Amino acid sequence: MSSPAPKIVSPDLPAASEHAFAHAVSRLIGWCYVAAWSVSFYPQFIINFRRKAVTGLSPDFFTLNVLGFACYTVSSATLLFSQTVRDQYSVRHPNSPEPTVRWNDLAFAAHALIISTLTWSQFFAWGYERHRSQRLSTPVTLLIFSIFGAIVLSAGFVDPTGGHRWQWLDVIYTLQYSKLLISLTKYIPQALLNHRLQSTVGWSIENILLDLTGGVLSLAQLLVDASLQADWSGIIGNPVKFWLSQIAIIFDLVFIWQHYVLYRNTTKKVEEEEAESRVESERRGLLAGEEREI
Repeated sequence: MSSPAPKIVSPDLPAASEHAFAHAVSRLIGWCYVAAWSVSFYPQFIINFRRKAVTGLSPDFFTLNVLGFACYTVSSATLLFSQTVRDQYSVRHPNSPEPTVRWNDLAFAAHALIISTLTWSQFFAWGYERHRSQRLSTPVTLLIFSIFGAIVLSAGFVDPTGGHRWQWLDVIYTLQYSKLLISLTKYIPQALLNHRLQSTVGWSIENILLDLTGGVLSLAQLLVDASLQADWSGIIGNPVKFWLSQIAIIFDLVFIWQHYVLYRNTTKKVEEEEAESRVESERRGLLAGEEREI
């Protein structure tokens, strides 16, 4: 039996005003985390564009990112718009019958899917420099096929009569837990690659700092929403949002440690060498152009 969640209230406000204030706080936090997480995708895309290279980056991470946000987008949209799934949710969680999914969750998920797909495409469609070794690893390939298989099997188990053994809500939970599994594993290849290279060159630290900000705010919004319903089962009913924040915070701290502590000196040296190489390449291009004109 879940324990009551403490309500975020002020003794000077009537109950209705307290409730409206808490809702306003939730909406404000929600759009702030959407802004932080949404902006966090752009630094990596811009860095790749400027470097004309994806060296130093793990294709495993970016491929899993696309699949993860596809799962997140579908699950968020369904919990918002499908009356069947919402009804099943209310029966499953009578103490907090409304899913703790907001418009800002869907906005973030859809935007993240689009920009993640564009960044992923930089590995293959933009002609950027990359090493021949930068390809999907066997474990990640198996993970992707396993996730697709689990989703298909989950949909196949749905009781067509609308019974309570296996419902469409369980398919949505399969998508959500797939997103959780992806979030738990997707950072590992990049962290290991940074360790192998002893450098974070190519990996955007601005992305990580904004991601950390969004993770903290997302968790805060979920806690406020649970408080509004005076029951912690609202968190249990939206496990992907809760654990997504936790996982993001932990791995963001790992990457911050790598960038600012472990590989600070080598990263700076490699960045300087890359800058010199780009300048030299541009100089040679200009000289070649002048020679052709002569």
